[in-house]
Amino acid sequence: MAGHHIEQEHPEYSAKARMWRRYRHLYAGGETFREHASEYLVRRQREGLEVYQERLNRVFYENYLGSIIDWYTATLLRREPVIEIAGNNRPGKDFFAAFTDDCDLRGTTLSQFFRQQMTETLVCGKSYIAVDFPRAGDDARTRAEEDATGRSRAYLVGYNAEELINWSHNAQGELDWVVLRTSWLKQDSVKTLGWKKETRWIYYDREKFEIYEKQQAKTPEDSVIVLIDEGRHGFAAINKVPVFELRVSDGLWLTNKIALLQLEHFNKSNALGWALTMGLFAMPVVYSDREWNQITGESYYIQLGPEDKFGWTEPSGHVFQIAADNLTRLKDEIYRVSYLLQQAQDGAPTPRSAESRQWDFSVTQEILRAYGDTVKNSLSTLLGAIAEARQDGLTVHVTGLDEFDITNFASEAADAKALLNLQIPSATLTKQIQTRVALKYLSDARQEVKNQIRDEINATT
Repeated sequence: MAGHHIEQEHPEYSAKARMWRRYRHLYAGGETFREHASEYLVRRQREGLEVYQERLNRVFYENYLGSIIDWYTATLLRREPVIEIAGNNRPGKDFFAAFTDDCDLRGTTLSQFFRQQMTETLVCGKSYIAVDFPRAGDDARTRAEEDATGRSRAYLVGYNAEELINWSHNAQGELDWVVLRTSWLKQDSVKTLGWKKETRWIYYDREKFEIYEKQQAKTPEDSVIVLIDEGRHGFAAINKVPVFELRVSDGLWLTNKIALLQLEHFNKSNALGWALTMGLFAMPVVYSDREWNQITGESYYIQLGPEDKFGWTEPSGHVFQIAADNLTRLKDEIYRVSYLLQQAQDGAPTPRSAESRQWDFSVTQEILRAYGDTVKNSLSTLLGAIAEARQDGLTVHVTGLDEFDITNFASEAADAKALLNLQIPSATLTKQIQTRVALKYLSDARQEVKNQIRDEINATT
């Protein structure tokens, strides 16, 4: 790819960039949202700038969206997925055991990494995972040399939707090439004054990679983008772009379902809060025909003639109660479209039948299972590609992420016991049942321990 085209953005990226930025603010909340509140707090028609600025200074944000997404990701991966690796390559199995405990060379477990990526996916609808291998100056002559020098030690790098700026797919929907862009602040040393923004672009196609950086100059106009590294990547032998997409459907894209409701709730809750606050400060009314210029009360006053009348229009005189009821309805709707209506109830929940509550919970379980399938499919594809690129001769199968209440293990163990008591004459079935129950119970154990347990079960006659 020519360097002067590396900044080009995909039309879909350009169309969605502002939306992703807004969704990230809504998820983050807190001071991040407060800093950008002027983008979301609607200014009333003919509202004075000073009044609007005062409302901005008092702005608050009830972040239901962030709590809902964090609940889903925490519940989804509270128990680790079960990774089954089949084959006779012991060094390959040892690699995957170490890989699940530290998948990014920073001490992050595979479950922790996917929890982070799933959070990004629920915020922006998709996220990306790049697979890289450590590079060295000379090519390794043997596989043993690759292992000894660490060149075969694949690791993961996570990217959000805002960092993959350009891409192309083939007719089968597979990536042909991608461009990733990242930026950060850098200070050369403590002896230099000021920070500068560094920007890097990484181009991947099916065979090679190219890395570009913007070289800073005295003026931004003189800055240039230069190629600083290039070569073959670790997936070149299997003719695959080493970038994988983690995506959910529009129906499962939580932020996209909640965002407008959350913004409506934000504006109405702030309007009600402002009205209640202003109601605490009585405004003096002066009935006089002569000029009045004295400062009265807290900050405002209104002057009327003796025969003048002044008032406000509102629905039946109960606008505050109507606004409060509407905020409750908006909050319930946020939880409803997130399939968490059972969590929306306050201290005095609306009377509902046990069947209705059970139905709500079962829907939430099904949504969690759908997210679990997304993670399992992505994880299987990713680990399978790594095994193929490393030429390990192993097959990877991922299970689990289908039960989200720890009390369910008792019923699963009982079902397994009942099935074994049928004495079905199949040693394979017995081993599969024992393996499934053991790995389910020890889902948080290290992958090395899981592999040993599986091998010991399979070795029994």
